[in-house]
Amino acid sequence: MAAPLRVLACGDAEGRLEALFGRVRAIQDKSGRFDMLLCVGNFFGSTSDTEWTEYRTGAKKAPIQTFVLGANDQETVRYFPEFSGCELAENITYLGRRGVFSSTSGLQIAYLSGTESQDEPAPAYSFSSKDVTELKTSLLSTPNFKGVDILLTSPWPRDVGNFANSPGKINTKKCGSTLISDLAASLKPRYHFAALEKAYYERLPYRNHTVLQETPQHVSRFIALADVGNTSKKKYLYAFSIVPMSLMDPAELVKQPQDVTENPYRKSQKEAQKTTKALVCAEEEPACQFFFDLNKHQGKKRPSDGKERGNSQPKQAKTPSQPTGPCWFCLASPEVEKHLVVSIGTHCYLALAKGGLLPDHVLILPIGHYQSVVDLSPEVMEEVTKYKSALKEFFRSKGKRYVLFERNYKSQHLQLQVIPVPLDCTSEDIKESFITQAQEQQIDLLEIPEHSDITQVARPGTPYFYVELDTGEKLFHRIRRSFPLQFGRAVLASPALLALPERADWRRCAAGRAEEAAQARAFRRDFQPFDLALPE
Repeated sequence: MAAPLRVLACGDAEGRLEALFGRVRAIQDKSGRFDMLLCVGNFFGSTSDTEWTEYRTGAKKAPIQTFVLGANDQETVRYFPEFSGCELAENITYLGRRGVFSSTSGLQIAYLSGTESQDEPAPAYSFSSKDVTELKTSLLSTPNFKGVDILLTSPWPRDVGNFANSPGKINTKKCGSTLISDLAASLKPRYHFAALEKAYYERLPYRNHTVLQETPQHVSRFIALADVGNTSKKKYLYAFSIVPMSLMDPAELVKQPQDVTENPYRKSQKEAQKTTKALVCAEEEPACQFFFDLNKHQGKKRPSDGKERGNSQPKQAKTPSQPTGPCWFCLASPEVEKHLVVSIGTHCYLALAKGGLLPDHVLILPIGHYQSVVDLSPEVMEEVTKYKSALKEFFRSKGKRYVLFERNYKSQHLQLQVIPVPLDCTSEDIKESFITQAQEQQIDLLEIPEHSDITQVARPGTPYFYVELDTGEKLFHRIRRSFPLQFGRAVLASPALLALPERADWRRCAAGRAEEAAQARAFRRDFQPFDLALPE
């Protein structure tokens, strides 16, 4: 493999060139020479003239080959004499308004100067949708285009925080540019640098392909950098090594790190998919394991978004279908028993399992009629996620962790089974038990990235089985023929995990109504501090 290039990236310099280059010199004295410095955000500021004059006239020289983006406001346009880029001073180069810079080593750097504008033509300090389209076209038309090594923009991409670690006080649903989100989604940069928000944020890497549906591709990393010399000591210089994509072994290039997430810019496939469901299979297993409580005194429904239910407007994107016959799990069904519910939310319920593997074996179920997780509306999915977080906190407080699984096969209504195991059952122990027992039964159980969305690997109507740990790690099997109905429970009951093989079949674990009611009361009492359905 070719020797990696050593690169520095910098946030808003804002004319503080002595502080910036002094820091670069110190880094190079300690760590050796770097090949280039890439500057995003505002390179110049309102007080730039004094320091800049010394570099512009040659009295001082940048200690490293430096590439900068253009103006982000009218005041600093004067520092950039040529639209297409030029040398501003020795070792300091303005890349231009938009384009691709290819180094002699083969490193490919796409760049877009300025802030987003709705005007056409855009002001000298802005870019428009036309600029983004032309930059995308110039690259996507290249034969065998896989992506670029680096993307430089000043604004953040809108929604970059989706599926990711927290960006702190920055609201990524309102901050940044949707055009840059589109650009990043298309160009698939291995590194994307931005600034302007006076914040440091290194997002978890995200994938550029759909798991199990597309050929694996390289991951992208987004890094936002703070302003030079900020008093909060937020990181404004980022050092990294990179081998140009064109020189890498393809298998090495597409390796997925452990913490990879879903692509933040990919529109949810839920909205595009048809919500029409297949008729329930004639082999439907009798749905009599889990029950809901319809008694309004068992808990209080919480209003959505802090508003009374009567004042909210119903969303039309995805609504529950109607069951083809009696459903034991729908809230309005007369078939249910009333004593096992432990929490009632706005869109979901928690209920203890009838014939549970353990006394605190609990189910997350939607109030409306949904067949599987991939059919859920965004609002219901959001509440499912909140219940999972609450249960994780609850079980951890008791020295346990949970294992969740769903079997979308011979079932009519979504049932997310949540079963606690001791904390000393590691993630590797749990995954090994599931995978080993799956192999013994010729079941192809695959691990998928922990931050992935299940909708990326299964479409509505697709039979599947999946396991999720409270760490976010997931195992998935697409059911193509038959599938053992008690598989998930049997694995957890096996000697390797809970060592309760006699409880592998729920039908052998029936308890009397009084015992079930007592277990539900006990769970409800213990869970109360964590219950998102109760008023704070």
